[in-house]
Amino acid sequence: MEKLYILHMLTPSPNVSPFDVNMAYDAGFQVVTPYTGITLDQVTGYTQDAIFSRGPTGVKRTGIFLGGRDIGLAYDMMDMVKRAMVPPFEVSVFADPSGAFTTAAAMVASVEHQLRKHFNQELEGRDVVLLGGTGPVGSAAAVLASTAGARVRVASHAGLARARIAAETINAHYGANTEAADMSDVAKIEELLESAEIVLGAAKAGVQVASAKQLEGCKHLKVAADLNAVPPAGIAGISLTDQGVPMPSGSGHAVGIGPLAVGNIKYQVMHGMFERMLNSDKPVYLDFRDAFQFARERVAEL
Repeated sequence: MEKLYILHMLTPSPNVSPFDVNMAYDAGFQVVTPYTGITLDQVTGYTQDAIFSRGPTGVKRTGIFLGGRDIGLAYDMMDMVKRAMVPPFEVSVFADPSGAFTTAAAMVASVEHQLRKHFNQELEGRDVVLLGGTGPVGSAAAVLASTAGARVRVASHAGLARARIAAETINAHYGANTEAADMSDVAKIEELLESAEIVLGAAKAGVQVASAKQLEGCKHLKVAADLNAVPPAGIAGISLTDQGVPMPSGSGHAVGIGPLAVGNIKYQVMHGMFERMLNSDKPVYLDFRDAFQFARERVAEL
């Protein structure tokens, strides 16, 4: 009898995401098993339990998924998993903490696509501001935009200290070059937006990070993307399904990308990453870089 396709989901959080579980099953995994509250020092043991129990053939039908909410910890967990492998006992691994890597990949790839389409420009050299950017998705988006050559400022409602912690963490773990910024009051947000060419809204659901009035001073704005699907819009003037739709506020020629448009690409990316784990003849290690490449391919088909 052929061995089943098994996915072991390791997370430091109290629970795994139902979204991740659904996506894994829909992609073709037949058994999905969560392990919660996993600490970094436990990763090696769990990994080797998974790889040694099925034989060289069974490992091809075995995968490890790394969740949680901390992209820095996800980096460390991925490193520990790699170190724990003993070829030919080696399985495929996919890290997507809080869905951050796939969501950020979808957002930044969509922005890149619209920037090329409407302005014939690349992300390299652009001024990118992440409003509410200290969470998992905002941090991952900051990494992607920075590695694409943009100047990236990570801004926090909680003030400069919180933003500085986020920027320093992602710079240290992922080799990015991001700056911290303060968006704790209206004046500071307006100052940030004055020079912004790309604005990414990654704050909590239901929180507006840029009003129509604030966007009026955003004279250099080219593309804005919003992840908030709960009213009010995180960035005023962007509707849920917008994909390169002209914005009513800002520079007068800026276009917006809505949360459902980003979500559609994110869904395809995550599904594709799980399928790659299932279909690869050799073990693969998938993180934000692979998600970004896959997202670029998907948006190119729009």
